[in-house]
Amino acid sequence: MPVQPRKPKTIREALVWASSFLRQAGRRDPQFEAELLLRHLLGLDRTRFIIALEEELAAADLQELERLCQRRAASEPLQYIIGEQAFFGRSFAVRPGVLIPRPETEILVEQTLRHAGRLWPDTAALDVLDIGTGSGAIALTLAAERPRWRVTTVDLSPTALAIARENAQRLQVEYRVRFLEGDLAQPLLAAGEQVDLLVSNPPYIPSDEVERLEEEVNRFEPRLALDGGADGLVCYRRICAVLPRLIRPTALVAFEVGIHQAGAVRQLLLASGAVERTEIVPDLAGIERVVLGWRKSN
Repeated sequence: MPVQPRKPKTIREALVWASSFLRQAGRRDPQFEAELLLRHLLGLDRTRFIIALEEELAAADLQELERLCQRRAASEPLQYIIGEQAFFGRSFAVRPGVLIPRPETEILVEQTLRHAGRLWPDTAALDVLDIGTGSGAIALTLAAERPRWRVTTVDLSPTALAIARENAQRLQVEYRVRFLEGDLAQPLLAAGEQVDLLVSNPPYIPSDEVERLEEEVNRFEPRLALDGGADGLVCYRRICAVLPRLIRPTALVAFEVGIHQAGAVRQLLLASGAVERTEIVPDLAGIERVVLGWRKSN
């Protein structure tokens, strides 16, 4: 799309230009996205940004803004362009190679903390496993919220683990988190280790639906973190099959699931024989989003 003949001179004019550009590119919220890109570029919070609207924008900054807008017009996710995403009140680095943390995953963290509080005292030093850690949003949030927990993360992607390590340093929890490269629970099974708490947001999109996801997801986010096999349940089956070897007598298992998958995942948990009780929790849209299973030793 052509740039307007008159170059913006001030931050306000650049905001108007960027909003117009993104609107023409079909972005759903061009004003919000334009402001976010400008604030990222200039390193300003919203209050300082509003105060600075009448200030001049350097030519180099305008050129960079045009480049950022071109990336967004091509459907690249804002989070990858900006390089971060908020999750559970903290900022996480995100780049191509990791799934962008979603708000519904915060429900998985909330429910994990809630149910752990029912099974163990707050002072308990638990061994926690996060399978398919990605950016580390789940594992590192749990580590930050519960300083006595010992957290292990596993991911098949070296790129994801590198980003998760970076986030652990940002949150200052790197000394309480272990990062393992491997396929689901295999690294712990090979070492004969068991855990008190297992949490996972594995790939759960059925293979034939991945290509039908919106463009900014299927073109930019890693297929490894999306494709859950023919019915989306492959990872859940594999994890549940090894639960009897993996979890301790008192244990909690927490999964995020896709639409219409909660019932099937609950049955997989119960069929494993590793849990005694289950609960399904919906997200804010009413979709059954989190499946929990637990058992408590006498």
